[in-house]
Amino acid sequence: MAVFADVQNVYYTTRDAYGRQFDYRRLWTTLSERGHIVQATAYAIDRGDERQKKFQSALTHIGFEVKLKPYIQRKDGSAKGDWDVGITIDVLATAPNVDTIVLLSGDGDFDVLLRTVSVEHGVRTEIYGVAQLTARSLVDAADAFHPIDERLLLG
Repeated sequence: MAVFADVQNVYYTTRDAYGRQFDYRRLWTTLSERGHIVQATAYAIDRGDERQKKFQSALTHIGFEVKLKPYIQRKDGSAKGDWDVGITIDVLATAPNVDTIVLLSGDGDFDVLLRTVSVEHGVRTEIYGVAQLTARSLVDAADAFHPIDERLLLG
C-alpha cells in the first residue's frame, strides 16, 4: 500500500474537532499490521519553525518521506500553502504499482482522484479523516472510510 498524508488538513481537523494532535506512529503501526507499506509521503508547509522541524524529523523517523512547500503570505494578508496538485500527481504516479492507496485528508477535492485511480487502476482507496470534517463526496468516493478518533490521537 501507499500512504499519502495531507499534514495541514489532518492537523487542523484534529485540532478543531478534538484539540489534540494526530498520532502518525499509531497509524503506521495500524497500517503495517494490515499489509506492506511501500511508500508513505507526508505533505507539509515549511514555515521554518523549530517545532515543525522536529515534527517533520519525527515523520521521517517513522518512515514517511516529507515533502515541503514554502508558506506564502500574500500582500492582502491571506496565505497560500496547499499540496492538492502535488498529492494528486504522486497518487496517479503510484497507483499502478500498489493494491491500496491510503489518503489522510478530509478534502473533498480528492474525490475525483480516488474515483479515477479506482476505475483506471483497480486500486482500493481508503480515507482517514475526522468524520464531521471530512467531505461527504470524499467518503462516498473511497472504498473505505476510517474515522480519526481517540485511538489515533496523541495524549
